Amino acid sequence: MHIHILGICGTFMGSLAQLAKQLGHKVTGCDANVYPPMSTQLENAGIELTQGFDPEQLKPEPDLVVIGNAMSRGNPIVEEVLNSTIPYTSGPQWLCDHLLHDKWVLAASGTHGKTTTASMLTWILEYAGMKPGYLIGGVPKNFDTSARLGDSPFFVVEADEYDSAFFDKRSKFVHYRPRTLIINNLEFDHADIFADLAAIQTQFHHVVRTVPSNGLIIYPESETALSEVIDQGCWTPIETIGDTDSAHWQVELIQTDGSQFSIRHRGKTVGEVHWNLTGNHNINNATAAIAAARNIGVEPHTACEALCQFEGVKRRMEHLGTINGVTVYDDFAHHPTAIETTLKGLRAKVGHDKIIALIEPRSNTMRMGVHKGRLAQSTMSADDVIWYQPADVDWNLADVVNHSPVAAKLSSDIDSMIQDTLQLAGTADKCHIVIMSNGGFGGVHQKLLAQLQADK
Repeated sequence: MHIHILGICGTFMGSLAQLAKQLGHKVTGCDANVYPPMSTQLENAGIELTQGFDPEQLKPEPDLVVIGNAMSRGNPIVEEVLNSTIPYTSGPQWLCDHLLHDKWVLAASGTHGKTTTASMLTWILEYAGMKPGYLIGGVPKNFDTSARLGDSPFFVVEADEYDSAFFDKRSKFVHYRPRTLIINNLEFDHADIFADLAAIQTQFHHVVRTVPSNGLIIYPESETALSEVIDQGCWTPIETIGDTDSAHWQVELIQTDGSQFSIRHRGKTVGEVHWNLTGNHNINNATAAIAAARNIGVEPHTACEALCQFEGVKRRMEHLGTINGVTVYDDFAHHPTAIETTLKGLRAKVGHDKIIALIEPRSNTMRMGVHKGRLAQSTMSADDVIWYQPADVDWNLADVVNHSPVAAKLSSDIDSMIQDTLQLAGTADKCHIVIMSNGGFGGVHQKLLAQLQADK
């Protein structure tokens, strides 16, 4: 079968393309911006890419068109597909119909931590010899690619609550029919498609309804928004993560930065993790992954051993380099909670070293200004913050800077931002620069490293 994918360079669609190729299909695709790292993965997989959306690329006609959720009515190739007789579907529906229908699906969902938790869980199963398939919206460093078929009944999927396609406004995860479901947390996000938190809770309850009675749902007991979802009706056993005696899973810190901790299950210590990650958010992700792995037979002590060798995920506090005492990290954070927890975890690790955060409010929700009232306080663990004002964001970040609890500055030029950053870094013996964006951020990562190297 020839499958043509519209919007192929997104993390989900690109991963799906690789799975389709592994299943033996001829796969081609197009996107507005064909660029690394996803374009490199796709080309290495032998997938032909087309820049742009010229309808001529549909000649000869493919057997099926898979339409990504970034595609909308009015796009010339979308209109050509609708005007033709070419069958089309959404990415999540294709995944359900062609791959997940006979798998034990382990899904990692929630507002934050989906990619990391799915990566941890996949690595645990791999370490335990279970050869899982997976689809992750990022690249786990323990693996070469963001997706593979695997060689077992088990399939790990990052379960996103974003909509499936312009013609299917249900959340992606509703299609996956997980038997083991992790829900990490739940906050208001994706303001471009959800009116309020209740609308997101409705979608989460839709996925809860699909989990069978011989499955398992794992979530933190402290999350009121999630408890409200479960209270709407749950027909599946649950296990909770928390600090109280009523929680099934608990954590005891050995190192305050989160680099070493023990796991307790039903009051009994079952394993210990020593790793390079920090922060309570990563500990919570790890606990959920351990609980999910246990549901399919991986003992917690084995899961903990695996996590001691977990290398992290690209763009999740990814260490890009250290030059003259200045360490640069790339992080995907694009929500106040993610910004806060990431910086807090780094602060616990580096003590009194200088931390500079460079932040681009790039997600649709950020561009709409929905979280602007929380942004200033989210940076309290940094010493200095430089906020980037993109030209296409229609609200001014000056108010965020003016209410900042730490030294802050606003910039609308990448080169000036780099010079300001270097000046701030030059006053410290040791400095940690965290670049936060869910996009390319104008190449600031590479430009900053190049300038540090040149100054050296």
